[in-house]
Amino acid sequence: MAREADRKTVLGSVWLREEPPPTRAPLSRDDIVLSAIKVLDREGLAAFSMRMMAAELGTAATSALYWRVATKNDLLELVVDEVFAAALVPPTDEGDWRDQVTTVVRAAYQALSDHPWACELLASHAELGPNYQGLTERLHMILRSAGFRGTHLDSAVSAIFQYLIGSAVTGAAWLSVVRRSGMNGSRWASESADRMGVDAEHLAAYLDRGSHGGPEARFTSGLRVILVGLRPRQIS
Repeated sequence: MAREADRKTVLGSVWLREEPPPTRAPLSRDDIVLSAIKVLDREGLAAFSMRMMAAELGTAATSALYWRVATKNDLLELVVDEVFAAALVPPTDEGDWRDQVTTVVRAAYQALSDHPWACELLASHAELGPNYQGLTERLHMILRSAGFRGTHLDSAVSAIFQYLIGSAVTGAAWLSVVRRSGMNGSRWASESADRMGVDAEHLAAYLDRGSHGGPEARFTSGLRVILVGLRPRQIS
């Protein structure tokens, strides 16, 4: 069993190994991934475990879980990449290249905001999955069509991604603090503002995803600043 487990985890990523062959098991890998996302949304990353997944799926499906997904790390790689699937919005010719980039990147930011636990996994469980790669290629395609070439193209994509990930992680960190307090955002802001030396109403708006000064509005505004600063050119 140890040698089999080693074989299944070689190269350090589920995306660098072949998927197990089909069986009569009642669950597919996609079924397991979708169930894991529900559990993570409900319980959070800190509490998540394969034992919890087995309980969620039921005793009859436990063997299917371990046949389809060898380890917890494999499952986390699968779920974080599934989150990025929401960013693969249909291509559009509407607007200029900045508008097209904004559409794609905002969809990715929305997906990460909807599943803030995914932000905790980005440093260790992202980048190799097909949806993450598809998002990268979508941005490359838009920028190449706009005239970006060479290392300038790679640098532009990196700048956009780093802003996306940094913004999502920052938002998730604030949300994590509020959740640990057991309060809603408005009450937490009113209780914490004096200790932070800021206005409570301003702090509540800063945390509110739906407000004009909230994280989504700030993200969109900041993204526009970055895109305005980018110019198509080639650096060899």
